[in-house]
Amino acid sequence: MKNRIASRMKAISPSLTLAISAKAKAMKQAGESVVSFGVGEPDFNTPQHIIEAAKAALDKGHTKYTPSSGLLPLRKAICEKFKKDNGLDYEPSQIIVSNGAKHSIFNACYAVLEEGDEVIIPAPYWLTYPEVVKVCGGTPVYIDCKKENKFKFTAEQLKEAITPNTKLLIFNSPSNPTGAVYTEEEVRAIAKVCEEAEIFVLSDEIYEKLCYNGVKPFSIAACSEKMKDLTITVNGVSKSYAMTGWRVGYLAAPKDVAKAIDSFQSHATSNACSISQHATIEALSSPEAEIEEMRKVFDKRRAKILSLIADIDGVEAVEPDGAFYVMLVVGGLYGKKYGDKVVEDSIAFADILLDAEKVATVPGISFGAPDCVRLSYALSDADIEEGLARIKRFVSELK
Repeated sequence: MKNRIASRMKAISPSLTLAISAKAKAMKQAGESVVSFGVGEPDFNTPQHIIEAAKAALDKGHTKYTPSSGLLPLRKAICEKFKKDNGLDYEPSQIIVSNGAKHSIFNACYAVLEEGDEVIIPAPYWLTYPEVVKVCGGTPVYIDCKKENKFKFTAEQLKEAITPNTKLLIFNSPSNPTGAVYTEEEVRAIAKVCEEAEIFVLSDEIYEKLCYNGVKPFSIAACSEKMKDLTITVNGVSKSYAMTGWRVGYLAAPKDVAKAIDSFQSHATSNACSISQHATIEALSSPEAEIEEMRKVFDKRRAKILSLIADIDGVEAVEPDGAFYVMLVVGGLYGKKYGDKVVEDSIAFADILLDAEKVATVPGISFGAPDCVRLSYALSDADIEEGLARIKRFVSELK
């Protein structure tokens, strides 16, 4: 028999956090008091008017297939969203609705990458980016983003990383895992380099509406018509509208790219859930008062978690301007012991912390940030306070 598993699957790296995540869940199920900073979704329910729109769609029998690219009224609503929020003009034919933003990212990479194409990924990065690139035949090339620059790369760094084989830059602002948000000036400088090199940009803007400190996100596609023709912008309703389980993401792309993605998706998955699409029309077409209230709650939690981290000797945090994550820099603790266990790296830190204090974090090595662990503040004030108190106690006991 030939190989049972396709060789392309060997390109996918196993999750380094799976064991810790599974252990935390098992501890919770056993009744232990675990505080989890690992969650990557809002702890709010979907706004009620969006839920009601889904119920109405069910009652009206909207339970059939839709066009593979998505319902036309939804694609029109997405075009209106891009015009209102980002100053971008798109036609419905340039919009593809998929089963979550992750699906949109895969579709985009699958459509534009050839075997051996290089894809520049700033690190720290969302852990799925390099895996998608590798499955689609690309080669990840990393830019090291310094904490002194709030984990943001510069146009100069990008220019140095580009080679004749570079096809794509993956650009994420606001960022998971760092919360970094690039200014308009920074985005325009990056766009200029991309235009000169004529490389595509996959701009992941899923956390767009979760920004703080008066910082405003700026879409790289808005820099120029040339940049727009080189940009695939990915967004969705999971984070900003507390709709993670509804599985609706979307992208806007140049017409030839959008056509290719639509053709591929029609064979891969047909369409995104019809009921979720109707709910998304309501989400994008309604006032955003509830979304703004959620953003304000996250902002208060952000201030709280930063204040508590500042009170812990031996660690530091880089203040995030967006999303709902903080990168906790713990590299200065490596080599210390907790009992007879050595904190060798971020995996060991997370594993020993979970055993000792029942606090779950995500090792930064999974994000290309080996000196960090990621903390989400998409959890209650009480859990944030309790979790940081436990981390402080843990750190104080390292010798």
